[in-house]
Amino acid sequence: MKKILIVDDRAEVRELVEVTLRVEDYRILQAKSGEEAVEIARAEKPDLIIMDIMMPGSVDGLEATRILKNDPETKDCKIIMLTAKGQETDRKAGFEAGANDYFIKPFSPLELIKKVEEALG
Repeated sequence: MKKILIVDDRAEVRELVEVTLRVEDYRILQAKSGEEAVEIARAEKPDLIIMDIMMPGSVDGLEATRILKNDPETKDCKIIMLTAKGQETDRKAGFEAGANDYFIKPFSPLELIKKVEEALG
């Protein structure tokens, strides 16, 4: 069973993403901050991380992505940024941090499922 970590500071967004992905047989994990995302990813080695950018604390989604992609233990985790930041400069920053894909909120549940399936192969 594939493991997916959903990272967003807003519980309702994490729940919406989880409900969207329940159509498939995934093990869903959740984190509410960049720091928590790094901890969980190191412990659980998810196959995919769906990462928000804007989160409180010292580690936002871009920094968490950089940390995970530079760690030999977690560098192979696929990361999809799921964020309200839709400018081209934001997309570029996401990919430079190491994201495998970039998806903008509000999102289409069907499009998200398609992106997740593509990322997981």
